[in-house]
Amino acid sequence: MSAISWDQSIRSFIQQTGSSKPTPGGGSVAALVAALGASMTSMVGNLSTGEKFAEHEPLMTDVLQKMTDLSSVCEQLLADDIRSFDTYMEALKLPKSTDEEKRLRQQTIGQATAAAVEVPLRLMDVCSQAMQHTCSIAEACNKNVISDLGIGAILFEAAAQSALLTVDINLASMKDSDAKHGYAEQAARCMQHIQNARSEVLETVRRRIRGQS
Repeated sequence: MSAISWDQSIRSFIQQTGSSKPTPGGGSVAALVAALGASMTSMVGNLSTGEKFAEHEPLMTDVLQKMTDLSSVCEQLLADDIRSFDTYMEALKLPKSTDEEKRLRQQTIGQATAAAVEVPLRLMDVCSQAMQHTCSIAEACNKNVISDLGIGAILFEAAAQSALLTVDINLASMKDSDAKHGYAEQAARCMQHIQNARSEVLETVRRRIRGQS
């Protein structure tokens, strides 16, 4: 597994992702982008407190906690993405000289492929949840940082779209047609929810920037 930590420098992470090593790759980058989206929503929530926003304090407090929790999940998913890739690569190296070895190898590859699909699907679910929470404070938050809330929404969608590509490339090699169809439908539903919520957030953001509320 590639040596990578949530606490390493931005420079180090960029150098690692830009190297000839396959991990950390797109899935890990997507997890980091989702965490950055959560940080934007958190910043807006933290700047929407005090007497002026007293009536919305319970909402802001709840969303701030949700962003903290989801960011922690992103940290785990970054590591899980690397682990699932390494597991898949190890499965490809299994011997295939006998029928029994071939059967075991194919079974292990199938399991590794499913795991490689499930990690980005979990990230898409994180982005969907985060987008809904972001949407919930769009009308009530501090107008002076409303653009940052929109940036958070854009980052969540970007992370989800990136995760979807990881889902797609792994589904392409999946042999189980029923599982493949189920995963594809799950991903499509999740992405539709994310895009709908992103549109709602950005509509509110742009309206408030224009001073219409």
